[in-house]
Amino acid sequence: MEIRTLEGKNLAALRRQLLEWYDQNRRDLPWRRSRDPYAIWVSEIMLQQTRVAVVVERYRTFLERFPSLVSLALAGEDEVLALWSGLGYYRRARLLLKAAQFVAGQHRGSLPATAAELRTLPGIGAYTAAAISSIAHGEAVPVVDGNVERVLCRLEGWEGGGSKITGALKRKIDTTAERLLDRGRAGDFNQAMMELGAVVCVPRNPRCPECPVAQLCKTRGEHKTSPRAPMLSREVAHALVLRIARQARKNHGSREVLLERRSAEQTVMPGLWELPVLREAEVPEPELHMTLRHAIMKVNYYVRIRDVVADDLERLTVCGGERRWVALEDAPDLALTGLTRKVLQRARPREKAEKKSLLVVIRATHVIAAMGA
Repeated sequence: MEIRTLEGKNLAALRRQLLEWYDQNRRDLPWRRSRDPYAIWVSEIMLQQTRVAVVVERYRTFLERFPSLVSLALAGEDEVLALWSGLGYYRRARLLLKAAQFVAGQHRGSLPATAAELRTLPGIGAYTAAAISSIAHGEAVPVVDGNVERVLCRLEGWEGGGSKITGALKRKIDTTAERLLDRGRAGDFNQAMMELGAVVCVPRNPRCPECPVAQLCKTRGEHKTSPRAPMLSREVAHALVLRIARQARKNHGSREVLLERRSAEQTVMPGLWELPVLREAEVPEPELHMTLRHAIMKVNYYVRIRDVVADDLERLTVCGGERRWVALEDAPDLALTGLTRKVLQRARPREKAEKKSLLVVIRATHVIAAMGA
């Protein structure tokens, strides 16, 4: 295989071929239809550590509620976290709100235009600052995320990476990204590099025949990387406590679920509403409502959900934090943990079946009573 250096004609060819490929093949994503720095900022924060498919709907909902930076700055943290629920890494949402408040107060509601100025804001690092400034304003700064790191390592035939890249390899990647950047279309070029890594130059089984710059690549396939740290595993159990709403008991109305909000000393998700924690991770089979797996950062949680009646709460659950009864139909509007949202969504079909059975019993009773009359 001929090894080509990315200089001169080859460098010009890479820029041209990559941008032509991007123009013809880029995914139609909602944040690519805007050059509004605020909308781009929101998308970049949401996309950190989160799959594109998960972000798309949350992004639309978030911007419908907070269409401008000032509207976000005026919001309460609980409302922001509620709309963020399901995306995970909630510190991002808190820093997004904090930065919006700072910009509203110190910059009259307008985000700074340069990457250097953007990096002074809470929660905005080198990658996010470069993405906003290059896409919204065309600033000639390279964007280097995990996808771009992988593309550059393969193009140049470098081993390493796979997790967080540091040291000499990181410096080489940053220098190369700066050198390859098409300064006339910086925003599009940065997005093209990220897109290439996301859909073609993927971590496993890259689609080299589809790559627009394959002839300039020194690797043409997977490159050798350091092994990923193994995921940790933990077993936990939560209580699903339901009751008929007091004001609706006479007419068999809606149900309420018991939720709690705990402090940073008690949970990895402080300030968010979750199901009460059981004292014991083991759950007797008759009381087991469901089992599921839920990943948070580097930990796989194997979760058991137990049906618990209110009278057994003190005996079976860990006391702590604020507890509150919430109507099931209102729960999705709260700042729920991703696990709690998942459990309540899966519990709804069972709840509907129970209501349907209850309705059948009521109707049957009415029929029998009518026949007796």
